[in-house]
Amino acid sequence: MKKALIINAHQEYPFAKGELNKEIAKRIENYLKSIGYEIKTTTMKDEWNADEEVDKHTWADVVVLQSPTNWMGFPWIFKKYMDEVYTAGMFGKMSQNDGRTAETPKKNYGAGGLMQDTKYMLSLTFNAPEESFNDPNEFLFAGKSVDDLYFAQHMNFKFFGMQPLPTFACFDVMKNPNIENDFKRLEAHLVTNFSE
Repeated sequence: MKKALIINAHQEYPFAKGELNKEIAKRIENYLKSIGYEIKTTTMKDEWNADEEVDKHTWADVVVLQSPTNWMGFPWIFKKYMDEVYTAGMFGKMSQNDGRTAETPKKNYGAGGLMQDTKYMLSLTFNAPEESFNDPNEFLFAGKSVDDLYFAQHMNFKFFGMQPLPTFACFDVMKNPNIENDFKRLEAHLVTNFSE
């Protein structure tokens, strides 16, 4: 049986209670269960233990990270999670230090990951419209993609040797939502990228 860890990184605000991120995470969980995955979950609003979270990561065949985009990145509470969990996994569980050796201290930084058989998928929500990405004429992102914006998180997972699945994103979820279509796109994305 394949195993998946689903992390909901939502930080609750008065104007954003996290219902969409919660629903997307639940739909991902239900789909993966329907094709035979065993599931573990973590949400930022619940208490968690860094060593137990490391064990969840090393247990999983795939890690799905569901998150809103807050100020061009993850909510601060998930950054705290990363700082504590990924640091706890550094020395022998998720990676063997940073990959460098005494013989070559200037080479191979980040190549010490021990999770080469683990995949990951980012699933993100944005207030920004989809059209603001991948267009060099757009003011803010100036031609950059969603994955360009999340380059640092891709590098965090790469540091542990993890392999990426295509990113899923919902856009314009506050001002011009099209949630039913987003759910249809999510289902198609999961069917394409996960098999029984």
